[in-house]
Parts: sequence; structure tokens; C-alpha cells
Amino acid sequence: MSGNGWQRVKGAFAVVVMGGLLLYGSWPWLPLRARATVPRTVVFYGFSILDHSITNDVFPEFRGRWMAETNERVEMISSFAGSGTVTNQIIMGVPVELALLALEADADRLAEAGVVRPRSWRRLPYQGVVNRTPIVILVRPGNPKRIHDFPDLARPGIGVVHPDPLTSGAANWAVVAEYGAGRRAHPEDPNAGHALLLGIWKNVVAQAASARAARTQFDLGFGDALVTYEQEGLWDQARDKLHGEIVYPRHTIFTEHTLVIVDRNVPTRERPMIDSLAAFLWSEPAQRAFVHNGFRSVNDELARGDSAFARIEDPFFIADLGGWKRAKKEIVDGVWRDRVLKETGR
Repeated sequence: MSGNGWQRVKGAFAVVVMGGLLLYGSWPWLPLRARATVPRTVVFYGFSILDHSITNDVFPEFRGRWMAETNERVEMISSFAGSGTVTNQIIMGVPVELALLALEADADRLAEAGVVRPRSWRRLPYQGVVNRTPIVILVRPGNPKRIHDFPDLARPGIGVVHPDPLTSGAANWAVVAEYGAGRRAHPEDPNAGHALLLGIWKNVVAQAASARAARTQFDLGFGDALVTYEQEGLWDQARDKLHGEIVYPRHTIFTEHTLVIVDRNVPTRERPMIDSLAAFLWSEPAQRAFVHNGFRSVNDELARGDSAFARIEDPFFIADLGGWKRAKKEIVDGVWRDRVLKETGR
């Protein structure tokens, strides 16, 4: 090949190389169709026992429907812990877009911190309540201590495992369940709620930061009984992994779990997707997924249609105790924190 030919080859090669480098450097900013395949994301936080139902059932179903409707992939960035812990993380600035909290009192804390608008969740379906589960007692196989109701947890010689009300939504529900059970069993006695709560907490031998962590303690051999969500027991029972029995107190509370949308963390472009996911949580497919995982649906027809859910003789709700603002102040703080903890030397 002549010298001029080589020069032309080398010149062409240089152009190709420089063009390749330019394309490589500018690739992230090119409006190519391939970039549309980058998945959109939603940041979802929830209380501890939601993990499997959201991660393995509810969100995958939503992801498939969103893909079919929009041809867009969506992925979830999630974290699950005690509801109080999740609330603290959001207040500290974690960029959560949707949070499913164990109790409305934690949503109130977000509003007080200026993270969400006060009672904004009440504009959602069912005033923001996504699912329910009653507070029950798990006991050892064969129920050797013959525990049949909350008052039995106050008997001498009974060891109780309990989540910690300072960090756990389940524990707050359990405290109002125990107090409410005492009041409803003896309506003529104004001190009955305090007396039952004090008797139970004298027997608490282990505490944990969340319902799931308390369940781990119980499974490791601590105590004779665990106060927890019905869902915890039903989920393991359905998989033949429940090493114990579920005891339904005569009087107990139905927990109600509140969804909040953290509007300040939702980009304008993502608003349709976030609103769609929020609405999907109340759809029949999502509610059936929750039921499959041991939660009771806010759709009463779905809840009644599942034979796994036992009848409770005297169920009650937080509204029967004046709502969470009142219950938090008068029962969790006023009775449990300010009286019971001091009386038990904790």
C-alpha cells in the first residue's frame, strides 16, 4: 500500500476512535430509547411484619400491572423495622415516598415534625387504614401454663415476652389491648385497666424493638407467652412453622395500620406512579395478598371468607378508647410509662 493509502487508513482510524470516545462520553445524556428501560423507583418503608407481604406479593403484583399499563419497569427500595424506628428515620430525612405505619400515632408524629400535612392520610380510602390484625397471645405447644386470656399473664410464675412500646407499634397496640381488656372486663372499676396492665408488666421477662424481634426472642426460649399480632402466628401456622399455639383473649383490640404519602419526597414525574401504588393497596388483589399473609382485610367480605380467622368474643378498636391522640397520652404515656414502669422498677 502506498504512503498516501496508509495515511488515509490512519486518518480514518483516528476518526473512528475519536467518534467512539465522544459517543462513550456523551452516552448517559443521549435521548436514546434504551434509556427508557432504566426502571423507575419507589421508596417504601413499613413496620416489621409487613416485609413478606409487601416484598413478595403486593409489590410484584403492582409491578406487573404497571408494566402492562405503561411499559415501564418499576423497582422498590424498601426497609422494614419497628414502626417507631421507621418514623424516626423519616423524621431524620430518609427520602421515603410511601410509609405503612403500625399506628396512626406515628403518622401524627410525622405531622408534628412537619414531614406530612396533619391528617392528610385521612383523605385516603378507609381513612388511611390498609389492613388489620388483632393482638393475641402465643403460648408454648400444649399450652402447659394454661394461659387463656390476658389476666392469666398476670399470674405468679408466668414469663411474658413483649415488644418495647418505645420503638414498636405492636407494643403500643398491646399496651392499649391489655389496658382496654381490663376496663371492658370490669367496667364498674375505674382502676381495672391499670391493674391488669401492671400485673402483666410485672411478669415481662424480655422486650424487643419490634414485634418480629420479640417473636425471635420467644422462639429462642424466652418466656411462657408472647403478646403479639395474630398475623405473626397465622403466617407461621400456614407454613407449618408455628411452634406453639395462638390464644385469643376474650377482649382484645384490632390494630389498624396507616399509610402516609410523604408528598415532599415525591418528584412531580413520579406522582402518577406513587398515587397508583397507594390506591393499589386497597384493591382486591392487594387485599387478598394481605389476607394470604395473615392480615385481616379492611374489606369485611374478604376477612369473613377466610376460615383461618378465629372469632373474637369482644373485639374493640382504638376509636373506642378515644382515638390514638387520647390513648397515647392517657394510656401509653399516662398509665404505662408514668405509672406502670415506675411501679415495676423498670
